[in-house]
Amino acid sequence: MENEITVSGDEKELYGDTFDTTDSIDVPKLLIDQIIGQEHAVEVVKKAASQRRHVMMIGSPGTGKSLLAKAMAELLPKEELQDILAYPNPEDNNNPKIRSVPAGKGREIVMAHKMEAQKKVQSRNMLMMILVFGIIIYSFYVGQLLWGIIAAIMILLLTRQFLPKDDLMIPKMIVSNYQKEHASFIDATGTHAGALLGDVRHDPFQSGGLETPAHDRVESGDIHKGHKGVLFIDEINTLSIESQQSLLTALQEKEYPITGQSERSSGALVKTEPVPCDFIMVAAGNLDAMEKMHPALRSRIKGYGYELFMRESMEDTPENRKNLVRFVAQEVMRDGHIPPFDKSAVDEVIREAQRRAGRKGHLTLKLRDLGGLVRVAGDIAHSEGVPVATAKHVLAAKKMARSIEQQLADSYLERKKDYQLFKKKGGAIGRVNGLAVLGGDSGIVLPIIAEVTPSQSSSEGRVIATGMLKDIAKEAVQNVSAVIKNITGKNVINHDIHIQFIGTYEGVEGDSASISIATAVISALEGIPIDQSVAMTGSLSVRGDVLPIGGVTYKIEAAAQAGIKKVIIPKSNEDDVLIEEAYRDRIQIVPVTSIIEVIEHSLVGPEKNRIMEKLQSITNFKFNLDMPDVVPA
Repeated sequence: MENEITVSGDEKELYGDTFDTTDSIDVPKLLIDQIIGQEHAVEVVKKAASQRRHVMMIGSPGTGKSLLAKAMAELLPKEELQDILAYPNPEDNNNPKIRSVPAGKGREIVMAHKMEAQKKVQSRNMLMMILVFGIIIYSFYVGQLLWGIIAAIMILLLTRQFLPKDDLMIPKMIVSNYQKEHASFIDATGTHAGALLGDVRHDPFQSGGLETPAHDRVESGDIHKGHKGVLFIDEINTLSIESQQSLLTALQEKEYPITGQSERSSGALVKTEPVPCDFIMVAAGNLDAMEKMHPALRSRIKGYGYELFMRESMEDTPENRKNLVRFVAQEVMRDGHIPPFDKSAVDEVIREAQRRAGRKGHLTLKLRDLGGLVRVAGDIAHSEGVPVATAKHVLAAKKMARSIEQQLADSYLERKKDYQLFKKKGGAIGRVNGLAVLGGDSGIVLPIIAEVTPSQSSSEGRVIATGMLKDIAKEAVQNVSAVIKNITGKNVINHDIHIQFIGTYEGVEGDSASISIATAVISALEGIPIDQSVAMTGSLSVRGDVLPIGGVTYKIEAAAQAGIKKVIIPKSNEDDVLIEEAYRDRIQIVPVTSIIEVIEHSLVGPEKNRIMEKLQSITNFKFNLDMPDVVPA
């Protein structure tokens, strides 16, 4: 047919330039130059680093948020780094003093105090030994050796108990930047209050001269360790409101005292002087992170920094393909345990980047997942003992490194085959093979059954949909009712329409099953069978137009894997199809633009001509949108 897609196996090489292996590709030294596809974010991070601005990054996991934060730390001047010391306070033991010194100087100060304390201890011990031996010798000459030994022991115990301990006066370095090459990068994701804000250790020996001094029990938090550096918090909405409020205070004041976080601990009495915490905060998360984020904290970032939305894909251009080649070289270099990739392997990685983008003319920027594919392919090549990874290793990795959703989809498919939950031969009235996406990267066959019965209500009929439909799916069913009424010419208000989604244990969301629902209901109303070797996916407007959907490639592959011979997709998704070589000869892909074309390719039997003639007579749809409400079963 004229609108059928023909997928050829003779594709051109995806990367035109010549190179032997990724070892010959130059990898930039700075992390900021290694970031791919997020040019807008790179520009913002450079400005934020130079002006010390906070940044919030929102986007899907694996798009480079943490890498950008690490890159920002490299851009900060290491000359500004400081060590932070906690000193005992003679006036108030529970209020340790805080001192900041240039990086590396803190270690010298602590070592100097230790050496001074050690000299004092050695001098005191020498004097004590002379005194003890003098007493013992004197008691020996006067014939009172036993009493002399007892006196010596008592003197040792008393001096140990009451003489000041010089080592207790040694300051504690709570933040050290000794010999650091660049500013600190502190990942505070998921930390509790004590780890984030600092804490004071509990002292089990609180009396008797054995207690640990308060300044020695002080432990710095991530906000203090990030002083003059970058504090990165992913999924910031998971922090408690109290922690977010304290974080806001630290951002505003650029210093935050350390106190015990547990009220039952002896550390609860200890509170240091304000500790410097002049960090740049990089907050990250998905779109839902903004909902549970402290409004004042977000306002602080927005007013004194930048907000970034991370891109999920980039245009498929020669320049961006070169960037992906460099990405493969970077992943091989970072891993350090896998062999380099040759040109065929890189081409296969780029082809997978096209598939995972889900958009025509784009490459995915979910590079963490793509990097996982590179590492698995490298592991396979390494296990074979070959010096270079090739395309066959990448293809093997794609089968081995399947996501949980993909493995679950395979399990669903096998179960449905075993129990014949969907058919792939013959015809059936009111039964259609729909398609859905599970987890974003795997497709499943979704059988849909429709039955039309006389209305049980004297006022109007109902559309009864089962299968744990969610909001968007319910609205899709409602829109389909208008199309059905105008195509069949029958008043659906006088009927109850039952629609069942079979095997939808996790529920159905989205409107990509709209054309499947419409076809099943039309088949049930008219009594015309549907070809069971056909599967379909597509959204449907109230005017009968077939609209684009997501995950078309994964849905087609699921249909092919299930043994379906033909799949109907929206015409607008035609260029998004990038199915694997193994499926290309197993399935026929038919792009359509209207529900009329869907019915033409899916219905079978002698009655098909009758409905097609009715459709041909309809030149302009004028739909009545007064439809029955969708109600749960």
